This record gives sequence, structure tokens and C-alpha cells, in this order.
Amino acid sequence: MKKKVLIITYYWPPSGGAGVQRWLKFVKYLRNFGWEPIIYTPENPEFPAIDNSLFKDIPENLKIIKQPIWEPYSAYKKFLGQKKDAKINAGFLSEKEKPKFTENISIWIRGNFFIPDARKFWIKPSIKFLKKYLSKNPVDIIVSTGPPHSTHLIAIELKKQLNIPWLADFRDPWTNIDFYKDLKLTKWADNKHKKLEKKVLSNADVVTTVSWHLSDDLKKLGAKNIKVITNGFDPDDFIINKKISESNKFLITHIGAINKDRNPELFWKALEEISNENKNFKKDLKIRFIGKTDYTVLENLKKYNLIENTEKIDYLNHVKAIEHCYESVLLFLPLNNTINASGIMPGKTYEYLAIKKPIFCIGPTDGDCAKIIKETKAGCVVDFSDYSGIKNNIIKYYNLYKNKKLASNTNSIKKFSRIELTKELSKIFNTL
Repeated sequence: MKKKVLIITYYWPPSGGAGVQRWLKFVKYLRNFGWEPIIYTPENPEFPAIDNSLFKDIPENLKIIKQPIWEPYSAYKKFLGQKKDAKINAGFLSEKEKPKFTENISIWIRGNFFIPDARKFWIKPSIKFLKKYLSKNPVDIIVSTGPPHSTHLIAIELKKQLNIPWLADFRDPWTNIDFYKDLKLTKWADNKHKKLEKKVLSNADVVTTVSWHLSDDLKKLGAKNIKVITNGFDPDDFIINKKISESNKFLITHIGAINKDRNPELFWKALEEISNENKNFKKDLKIRFIGKTDYTVLENLKKYNLIENTEKIDYLNHVKAIEHCYESVLLFLPLNNTINASGIMPGKTYEYLAIKKPIFCIGPTDGDCAKIIKETKAGCVVDFSDYSGIKNNIIKYYNLYKNKKLASNTNSIKKFSRIELTKELSKIFNTL
């Protein structure tokens, strides 16, 4: 008989975007390792994007429990003059213009009144509902995955009241997240965030996270038993049943959201300079963005005369986005130029590895992303401020492309398979 694990997650299909992938893929393979997952998720959440293609990954006869959630987003949209069906961008990404005065006020309200986040009103009803549910339907372990970190506050109370082992998964940091500084927090609110964070980290039986630097940060903040389980790629996503030809352009593709902290101005500057020096490069160059793109990126592309070389696709489902990557010459991976950059490991990194096209990463050369790219020989990593390194690597890859000598990563990436990672997760479950 399989052991049971209750997984509390805000993001679940039809949600698209990066937040849903990690636990959707764990759930897909957990039965292989003796665990039966049960999902607890909101009935009416505010998703950043919709991706119905992800339903194929949900195992048959999976128990999914849904309860209503009240979120303040309708008032937020009305306050900002947005339409009811407008999507809320994560990480302070702004696609069209600089933040308005009203947006700055709403950020202040968000940071100081909605602690830990706008999903706080789901905490008490969820505790009440799940306490009753679990008394009749016992499980062996509870998992909470954040952000949103409200999920952890549900789990901590269930552990306290029902004495069930609890694993808290941090896909992203809490108070160390790159936009925390932008929340306009009062001293009181800052202290409350930090107090709640420490309470979660010190009370969870196990804390899991996605990178080694982030693990070290969480340890300093109070985590007692912490394990790194990276994100990964699902082999099923890379069984392509049709021939995809590489573009006849020097196509550089970025998938996913790119906010102002990920906007590498020196990269655009280098592309313009090479274009001025080599007219064929300008003719061959194509830059493709798939996903939400901050207005600062588009401003830079205008500034460096690259708009005519740019294609912007607002959103594609996961399957289509991967197909577009196969058409590409380079897969672009700019990291957030923030204090915690060394620990940032975007989920797309592993999908880029599976596609086996060269990765062009801009970020710390001694960070966790650099560690994996170097280990797998999957591309180059250039520091944010290394202009000559950026320019020289672009030229190197362009020349290899012109001479048809571009090579893919050569080292094994099997350990980053979602199947292998789920196996590692199940070992942690077994210790609990």
C-alpha cells in the first residue's frame, strides 16, 4: 500500500508559468516510488497565465481537493484602472510603462498589509477545512510549496495540531527574493515577514530548495534540516513527433518572463556594435522573446537599433515554447542582477539543457547556474559587467553558426531528469 502525501500548492493546471512545473512533475512520478500524492489547491485562483497543455501530466485518478480563495486582486485592478480579466505580472514586471503613482501605493499596501502575500485570506479557511479532512483521511506527510508563502502558514498549523511530518519547499526565497527591497516595507512589516519566515524554516521537519546558494541562505535564516533538489526536465516533454528545422537566422531565444533585473543592457549594446561592424551579422540576427517582457527591455532594443531584429510572442503553452527553442541557435539565460544572483536557478535552465542548444548565460561566473552549465558543457557564462566577454562570446557563437560547427552539450544531464529528482524526493519522504 502506497504512503500518502498531501501537497499544498497555489499553482496547479490550468496555471501556466514556472510556478506550476516543479510539483506537477513530482506528482507525475511519485507513484513510481511508493507515494500517493493528494493535491490541495484553490478553486478560483489568480493565475499569471493559462496552459491547458499541462493537464496531460496529471496522473489518472489523482485526488485533487479544491477550496475557494478570496484574493484582493479585483480591488487592485480597479484601483489601477485595469480590466477585470487582466493578468497580474509577478516580480514587478511592467510591460507597457513606468509604474504609476497608484501602482506605488498598491505596492506599499501589498507589502505592509498582505503578509506574507495576497493569499493570506486562504490560510484560516484552509486550516479549518484540512484539519477536518485529514482526521477522516490521514496522510503520512504534508508538503507546502511557496511562493506564495501563505501555503507554509497553512502547513505549520496542521503540523502543530495534527503532528504530521512536514516538508516546506522554497522554490524561491522569501525575504531574500530579488524584489523584496521594492515592497516599500515599514520596519514593523519587515520584522513580521522575517519572524514568519524564521518560524517556518525552524519548524519544518525538512526544508527543500532549488540551489546550493539558496540553501546556505535559508540555513542562515533558521532552517535546521535542508536539502537541495534542483528543478529539472521531463524526458516526455522532449519527445517531438515532428521534424523541427533550425531557423535560417542567427536566432537567439528567451522563454519565460524577463523583468527589469534580468535586462542585460550590455548584451544589447554588444549586438548593436557587432551589427555595425558586420552587416551580415545584422542581416542574420533575430532575437525572440516568448513570454512577458518588461518595458525596459523594449526600450533598450529601440536604443540599440534592434527592434527590427526582434520578435515578441506574449505567451505560448509549454509544448509550443519548447518547439520554438529547437528552432533556435542560442538559448538566452540572463539572470537577475541582484544581490542573491549566485543562487538563482531558473527552471528553464534544465529545459535548455534537454534541448541541447548552446546556452548563453549572463550572471555570476561562480554561481549555481554557472556550476551546472560548466559541468554539462552546455554553453557560456559571462558576468553582468564583462562587456568584452559578452561581445567575444557572441562573435564566437556566430562564427561557429556560419561554419556549421555549433555543438551541443556533451556531458550527461540524466541526474536532472524529473524522474531522477522525484526518486531523490521520495528518499527524503521515506526518512520522515
